[in-house]
Parts: sequence; C-alpha cells; structure tokens
Amino acid sequence: MSQKTITSVKGCGTAVSCQDCSLSSLCLPLSLHEQDIDRFDAIIKRGRPYQKGQTLWRQGDDFHSVLAIRSGSVKSFITSPSGEEQIVGFHFAGEMIGLNGLFNKKYPITTVALETTTVCDIPYDSLDALADDLPELRDQVLQSMSQEISEDQQMMLLLSKKTSEQRLATFLVSVSERFHRRGYSATRFRLTMSRNDLGNFLGLAVETVSRIFSKFQQKELLRFLDSSRDIELLDVDGLYELADLQDGTASACGKRVAG
Repeated sequence: MSQKTITSVKGCGTAVSCQDCSLSSLCLPLSLHEQDIDRFDAIIKRGRPYQKGQTLWRQGDDFHSVLAIRSGSVKSFITSPSGEEQIVGFHFAGEMIGLNGLFNKKYPITTVALETTTVCDIPYDSLDALADDLPELRDQVLQSMSQEISEDQQMMLLLSKKTSEQRLATFLVSVSERFHRRGYSATRFRLTMSRNDLGNFLGLAVETVSRIFSKFQQKELLRFLDSSRDIELLDVDGLYELADLQDGTASACGKRVAG
C-alpha cells in the first residue's frame, strides 16, 4: 500500500471485497489461500457508512460482532453509574474493535463514529466457526486480543507516570506509528477527535491541551495546517525524546483503561 497523507477519510463503497481491500493484510493472515479469503468474505456484512456522532454499539449491548474499520475513525468510552463519560480509546482505519465483548457477551464500552466511517461487520459466531477450519485465522484473532491486553497494560503505566506534555507527545507519536503501519503518512494526518475528547482521554483539562499544542508549535515540534485538526509533525525525534518512550510503547497510546 503506497504511503499517503490523511486529511479526511472517504468511504470505500459497499462493493469492496476482501480480495480488493487495501487493508486486508491487517485483518487476515497473509498465508490464507484465495478460496479461504472468499469464505471469510462471505460472512462479512457491509452496510451503510456510520455518520459522525452515530453509535456503533452501546455499553451493555449484547455482543454479536467484531468490526474492522475500513475508513474513518471512532472513539470508545465507558459511562459511570453517575453518567460521567471516560474515553478509553480512539480507533482508525485498519483496526479491529469489539473483541472485548467476548468475555461476558456484552460490549463493555460505547463506540461512536468521529467522522463518516465504514466498517466490515464480522459476526463472531460465523468467525468462530470458520476459524475452526482455518487455524491461521484463529491465530490472527488471538493476536488481536493479545495486542489489546498488552496495550491496556502499557497504557496504565504510561499515563500514571507521565507529565501532561509527555502524555500529549506520547499520543502524537502513537498516532504517527499507527498511521505509518497502515501505509499512511507518519507526519501529516488529521486528529479527528475534539480537544475535549483528547483531554478526557489523556486526563487533562482542555485548556491544558490547547496550551501544550501552542508550546509544541513554538518549539517547532509540529504545526497545524488548514484547520486545528490537520497536523504536521515537524520534529518526530523531538516528540519521541519528550515522550521519554522505550521501544514498542508508543503504540499503546491508542487506548486507555479508565481508572
């Protein structure tokens, strides 16, 4: 997949099959044969795109599917008994979501589209049955679950020990890494979440988020392009240094465990 800049994400249309999808290698094992990919494709449901603000599922809904994001982005949050919302993750094209509902057959979080978002809806019962015949596919699902657990653990460590500037720097290099792994630009992309959402996720006041962004611009670590969400990272090494990251920890900042 050639590298490209993300400024906004357009829907892919509902006729795209796994064979034609540029993100299929992120969802499927590379070792699958063509006929096996066709079997996987046959269980997938592709409906209309979710519009900005539309809910994919709500906390407590019955678990039935996992979703592979084809385009767009979503946020996930937990609602406390008092009604307070805590954002626990942002998810982008090429990522699979929903496996955390497998434990007690209920989705533990609410997930909402941040922009027009298209997904592949994969019914879990069908996926599980197919995985019995395709061990490589089951391994892929287990790897996704393992990655989710690892990221949760890393996120608890990262956000419990970092300063406000380190938290935002960690988030930025995380997004950079995640886009890069999917063939997009690592230095120019859109932050589709609001400053309020970003502050909620990082445990910072929205004023603090804005102040740190201004400071990063003054230090020429980044600049905003045509809007307050289109961003260019000017000094990625500087952001890594500021984030005080060890190898392999940046990708954890895609998610946060509420606490």
